[in-house]
Amino acid sequence: ENGGSKIKIISKIENLQGLQNYDDIVKQTDAIMVARGDLGMEIPPAKVFLAQKYMIRGANIEGKPVITATQMLESMIGNPRPTRAECSDVANAVYDGTDAVMLSGETANGPFFKEAVDVMARTVCEAEQSRNYAHMFRAVVNSTVAKHGKLTRGESVASSAVKASVDVGAKLIIVLSETGKMANYASRFRPGVSIMCLSPSITSCRQASGLLCGVHTILVDSLSKPDELIDEVFCELVQSETLKIGDIVVVIGGRMSGMSEMMEITKVTEGKTYGHIIKDSDEFFYNPSMALTYAKNKSTSL
Repeated sequence: ENGGSKIKIISKIENLQGLQNYDDIVKQTDAIMVARGDLGMEIPPAKVFLAQKYMIRGANIEGKPVITATQMLESMIGNPRPTRAECSDVANAVYDGTDAVMLSGETANGPFFKEAVDVMARTVCEAEQSRNYAHMFRAVVNSTVAKHGKLTRGESVASSAVKASVDVGAKLIIVLSETGKMANYASRFRPGVSIMCLSPSITSCRQASGLLCGVHTILVDSLSKPDELIDEVFCELVQSETLKIGDIVVVIGGRMSGMSEMMEITKVTEGKTYGHIIKDSDEFFYNPSMALTYAKNKSTSL
């Protein structure tokens, strides 16, 4: 009644009790934070890396975003450069399948907060460029089926879209989603290209952008005219030189406006502006330069 029904809960696992009850926690929560520093006080330090991999893997299988946090670049609290081991730690978290990595003391207490953010971003980009996305995709699909017996309809559409993006060499996956759930499904299967989520919900856009791995969001007025929406997105992408005419994209949609789940493989056209994209909002997620992040790093993604 106070408008909190859409607020997401991130469960921070920082002690042995949380680790022992992890399977129950990950099913009920909206996202997971792996707090290695505090956890290292409860279990032997030599086993922290096992706990990290176990929790990230469990969150991937359940389709829950996971953040790896604490002591990632700890030495940068007092030094302008990290140790090589710390950079390797950040990269290994990306390889493990984390959706996001987090700085804490490095930006809260030290004078080198900007340098810490720069190092973290560069390390993550390098790790993302060298990940084996085909292996990650198969691993998540196989583990999900092994645990739950089958995929749901939404998961099946999303996994098919990710596989299709590999098979046809797509440059982008476009998701039409009211709640952002379909974007979460697609992100869960770790495509090697970016995901552009179109949603009329400002809450869904805000929650998906930044946390879900590889997802960028655009606020639109409605999903009732999907053909016009796709055409307008093509126009924006071509004008910003993010994509070229003729590039292949995969389009998927959840249950919207009475439609069932759908998937389509299409080519980018010149497009046309219809006014469906909301650009006069003060929100942060409509930012064309954000979609160019991976292109600037010469990745296979945008």
